[in-house]
Amino acid sequence: MFSLINKYAPNNAKNDFLSGLTVALALVPEAVAFALVAQVHPLVGLYAAFMVGMITSILGGRPGMISGATGALAVVMVALVVEHGVQYLFATVILMGFLQIAFGLFKLGKFIRLVPHPVFLGFVNGLAMVIFLAQIGHFKTTDGVWITNDALVIMGGLILLTMAIIYYLPKLTTALPSTLVAIVTGSAIAIIFNLDTKTVGDMASISGSLPSFSIPNIPWTLETLYIILPYSVILALIGLIESLLTLNLVDELTETTGKPNKESVAQGIANTVTGFFGGMGGCAMVGQSIINIKSGGRGRLSGFVAGAFLLSFILLFSQYIEQIPIAVLVGVMFIVVIGTFEWSSFGLISRVPIADSFVGVSVAVITVFSDLAIAVIAGVLMSAIIFAWQHAKQIYVTKQINEISGIKTYQVNGALFFANTHNFQALFSPKDDPENVFIDFENSQVMDHSAIQAIDKLADRYKKAGKALHLKHLSAECKLLLRTAKGLVEVNVLEDPKYHVADDTLA
Repeated sequence: MFSLINKYAPNNAKNDFLSGLTVALALVPEAVAFALVAQVHPLVGLYAAFMVGMITSILGGRPGMISGATGALAVVMVALVVEHGVQYLFATVILMGFLQIAFGLFKLGKFIRLVPHPVFLGFVNGLAMVIFLAQIGHFKTTDGVWITNDALVIMGGLILLTMAIIYYLPKLTTALPSTLVAIVTGSAIAIIFNLDTKTVGDMASISGSLPSFSIPNIPWTLETLYIILPYSVILALIGLIESLLTLNLVDELTETTGKPNKESVAQGIANTVTGFFGGMGGCAMVGQSIINIKSGGRGRLSGFVAGAFLLSFILLFSQYIEQIPIAVLVGVMFIVVIGTFEWSSFGLISRVPIADSFVGVSVAVITVFSDLAIAVIAGVLMSAIIFAWQHAKQIYVTKQINEISGIKTYQVNGALFFANTHNFQALFSPKDDPENVFIDFENSQVMDHSAIQAIDKLADRYKKAGKALHLKHLSAECKLLLRTAKGLVEVNVLEDPKYHVADDTLA
């Protein structure tokens, strides 16, 4: 045990241990709830929570981040489970893991850097709202009726007590995680005074045995692959996007740097193992990660301890854990919502470009009403379109005419790419130009194949007008790819730019 502590949390063992216990207590109702959403047995969710959590804590690229069964994955899984059964889900999770391992091995985790900050803000705010809305269901009875009268007062009181302890205790002492103290205190009050309030046990029993290894009982045919592959791809993308964005969030909270590719491989290994042991798979969890960080967890030990405690709850202490009031855990998650939501984003609305505000709000709304992967992809696409549109207008030319020789020179300024090729053509008038025309690209970059085609088209216009056109300061790639204008390029080895054109034909 001490060797494990020395390896994974040499300077923060106590805080990691206690925060891991806190996270484990908060994980139980979420894992059960997500399993029910996916229409599988609660133990399928609990197995995933402890296995994914433990494996990623050891192998992952972000110490202090918590992984487990998540709602973002559960809402995709339910259609597969309903139509084909849980065994197909296990096979899907295994294939999902292989895809995530490949993603990390090919070092594609760096593409998370393409997510703009407005999209990241929208992701965080959207998830905060999702976490909040998920707690509202606990204010209903098992029959779907809203609780009232004494039940509502008891639940509200426990929620407020929990939130107050979490908020005010750190002002007095940091010897123990305030979240853990709040859970223990709220549970003790409910048990001692025999309060009539919903508990973890009212959701489902969490008692069980160790998971056993088994190969999914499905026909291993191409038809099966056609069924599970689309779900595996979607789940792999959702899991990676949520995990890598959560990694970035934890990086900000701890002012450290995680390793996206290593985390991707770890997530893949965890899901592959989980599928063979009867779990529903998972990914990083924003809420639980924030609970861990706020409780003092920083090292790998915190995630490992959370998984170990979760397993002990299943095997040994289920009768005690099932007595924890749901209201206490709702209070914990409300604090998570408050801490997750970027309240400063309201003040940014009037200070940042309206397009960025639109992207952030859109991502948050899509996250709530659709799913995370669609929200983030849509946000990146919107940001890319806005960027292209704004920069398409930033190309212009300056003109000079040599009165002695009669030569006209166009100095092109700004990047030339697919979005502004039409504007580029409009900058020139071959019919009105003199017999000799130079176009200088020294202050411009030719960014893609569309830009090269635009230069060729312009050369063709001058050729048809019977004018002598000379192109200067083009990159070597441009010279190779030009067709009509190839013979018109003025070669200047010392001054020609060395940038590379982003063109597939050069790969």
